[in-house]
Amino acid sequence: MSDEIAENGTANGDVPEIELIIKASTIDGRRKGACLFCQEYFMDLYLLAELKTISLKVTTVDMQKPPPDFRTNFEATHPPILIDNGLAILENEKIERHIMKSVPGGHNLFVQDKEVASLIENLYSKLKLVLVRKDEQKSAALRAHLGRIDALLERRGTRFLTGDTMCCFDCELMPRLQHIRVAGKYFVDFEIPTSFRALWRYMYHMYQLDAFTQSCPADQDIINHYKLQQALKMKKHEELETPTFTTSIPIDVNDSSTTE
Repeated sequence: MSDEIAENGTANGDVPEIELIIKASTIDGRRKGACLFCQEYFMDLYLLAELKTISLKVTTVDMQKPPPDFRTNFEATHPPILIDNGLAILENEKIERHIMKSVPGGHNLFVQDKEVASLIENLYSKLKLVLVRKDEQKSAALRAHLGRIDALLERRGTRFLTGDTMCCFDCELMPRLQHIRVAGKYFVDFEIPTSFRALWRYMYHMYQLDAFTQSCPADQDIINHYKLQQALKMKKHEELETPTFTTSIPIDVNDSSTTE
């Protein structure tokens, strides 16, 4: 159908193969695109493939020029699309429910934590307001929200949001933090304050994980994602740039999950 970009797990009869179809780059139509839900479910499934409960195949589709067989099978549906034993699951909430209830090991990723759930719920909408309004009031609201996440991580002293192992909330939060970091800096010179040490330490740990680095889109694709939303065009030199991935940490971080 299109470009297969990742495969993880053993392709044998012992474990089921799950295919995840994700949006391709809006720049080259082949590499990973900057769809938040695509990356979130990619991370969920990658973690399960690392645990050998599934074999994972990830396929990109260029939605600007979708191949005929994709249009035939899925009509106007946009990725992410999960395919499990011939069954296609098309809507985000249904994909999440399927991973939790039907994919082997998936239930372990979904923990109950109302504090974390409410804390990360509206984070992305604040980024979108910053990019649309481009004023300091919206930037301050985003900064304050990130400060609450930093405070939670500092108070809990854990490596990840709910403990020392990753869960669905981490797969939801980290792609959004990356978009805030890359797009915020590019469009409005927004930066996550270095004083948010617990948050930066959290991001440092996430940057060490294959589940994140294998699923993360290039900086250029994140930027182009928002340029398209604002009806802006990429400059030719930007389209031709070698993909870069911002993963540096602006503070000294020791390999400890506790905050100094």
